[in-house]
Amino acid sequence: MELLQLQYFLTVARMEHVTEAARSLHVTQSSLSKTIQRLEEDLGVPLFDRKGRKLRLNEFGSKFFCRVERALFELEQGKLELSDLSNPEHGTLELAVTTASTLPNILREFRKKRPDIQFHVQMLTTQEMVTLLHRGEVDFCLASPPIQEDGIECQVVYIDPILVAVPRGHRLADRSIVSLRELKDESFVGVKRGYGTRDFVDSICKSVGFTPTYVYEGDEPARLIQLVEADIGIAFIPSTARESREQVKYLQVENHELVREIALLWHRSRYISRAAQEFREVVIDYFGDVRKLER
Repeated sequence: MELLQLQYFLTVARMEHVTEAARSLHVTQSSLSKTIQRLEEDLGVPLFDRKGRKLRLNEFGSKFFCRVERALFELEQGKLELSDLSNPEHGTLELAVTTASTLPNILREFRKKRPDIQFHVQMLTTQEMVTLLHRGEVDFCLASPPIQEDGIECQVVYIDPILVAVPRGHRLADRSIVSLRELKDESFVGVKRGYGTRDFVDSICKSVGFTPTYVYEGDEPARLIQLVEADIGIAFIPSTARESREQVKYLQVENHELVREIALLWHRSRYISRAAQEFREVVIDYFGDVRKLER
């Protein structure tokens, strides 16, 4: 049994399609199919139920998948650890966020301490983030709401009030506080379902008797203020993402009904490099300073 066979097996199992898996691995379909076939011959059992070019793990494959994923995860952590020990001043931090508004300031502070460390940041939905965490493919995630799952460490770093952004000419623009129920007939702009803050806001609105009507749903939270300014709709905006604009007014939600938690997440078994440890300290210190400024 070869390491390459196991890596190919994981990719096919996750994608459930030979053509797509071959494209992802940059190999031919015939080469990939032969590799999987040899693995099954070595094991003496079929791992997939086949239907054309689609494959789905059978009972044998599902059991084997868990073992292989864990084994390759540990090998990857060993590589990360050796790389960190041999060259601690360089490397790349793998980061994922569902909430990016505070990230530029955090990265700026970290870069002052570790200028030679590179970053790779992904904006993901909550489910995409959970998948990468379980695979051990990211060092840290900054997410809202927090994720509570086996194997994932979760540290809440900030309690973030969510505001209502309205254009200056809006009927509520002369107010400073609004109740959620007063917004039931409004048109909203927001991010798509699957992003943590959107799902959280929708659930809170539903609990007080209405479902927000969205006239725009996108992947770029930073664009929402521009849409509010253009009078396309109103928006729920976390206080950490607030932008001062002459034509936009921000209202607090009555009785603090809408408050999100921002959490730092990491896989319990992923190797945490010295740079990653310092990044975690920067995140905690940053939000500590934000809280001090609010007092």
